[in-house]
Amino acid sequence: MTHLALIATGGTIACTTVQDGSLVPTVTGAQLAADIDAEVVEFRQLDSSSITLADLDELIAVVNEQTARSDIDGVIITHGTDSMEETAMALEIFCAGDTPIVLTGAQRSYDHPRPDGPRNLRDARELALSGQPGVFICFGGMTIPARGARKQHTFDLRAFESLRIPDATPRLRPRPLAPHPVEIIPAYPGAGRVLVDAARASAAGLVVEAMGAGNMSGDMGRAVADALRDGLPVVISTRTPYGETALSYGGDGGGANLHSLGAINAWAFRPSQARILLAAALATGTAPAKVFRQNPDPKRYVAI
Repeated sequence: MTHLALIATGGTIACTTVQDGSLVPTVTGAQLAADIDAEVVEFRQLDSSSITLADLDELIAVVNEQTARSDIDGVIITHGTDSMEETAMALEIFCAGDTPIVLTGAQRSYDHPRPDGPRNLRDARELALSGQPGVFICFGGMTIPARGARKQHTFDLRAFESLRIPDATPRLRPRPLAPHPVEIIPAYPGAGRVLVDAARASAAGLVVEAMGAGNMSGDMGRAVADALRDGLPVVISTRTPYGETALSYGGDGGGANLHSLGAINAWAFRPSQARILLAAALATGTAPAKVFRQNPDPKRYVAI
């Protein structure tokens, strides 16, 4: 008999409307799993925007504990949508194997008149029972591979898309992510150096959400250059929805100059998953450039 594990972490799928009208995770995993026949692990009741690297470290351990069991055929994780793509990437790096691992959630609360959570859970159950190895987001009738997954809409029921990033994610032995905080810093026209300089005091690495194909202002670029000269790993991604970073422009804020100083090209990865990849590389002693290596093909980076 097939046997599933459901790990509950909170999120909108577990939210109800409280007295002040706000949504708060109150529903247990056991309540969510009532109709899908799964063994439940009550892990957290969190809004996923509050999930820390320490929480991810614990979740990775719990998932690996479940997938190591001979009587577990698949794992479902109920999760908030805000950071589902980050958690999916962390599980892809540290947990992916022969057992299907499926993340799902909801855009509408548990007590909504027309909730989407029950359908998403049923679809996740089918995928978890399919025997298809890997880590997936199952949401809105779509199956999205963890690598390149991204939330594309704040409220639409088809909340996620895939950037279809080529190649395979490195599989690494789990090591704690929490001691290796990575900050994401946005670029904008005329940005100064204050955010980069402040982050250097405590961050183990930086991801720059650059403009276009990997550019930033001259002042910000000079701050990033100083960080690179100090040995701080820096990954350059982009705020642009589709396409890869090229790091081909010159000047103090140009990607070419920063790449020559050691900045890492995120290629098609957006800042959310780039942050997890960099933290995983630092935690495991893996060369950061290795985890971002891709055979770029811009025509493949389309929404589905």
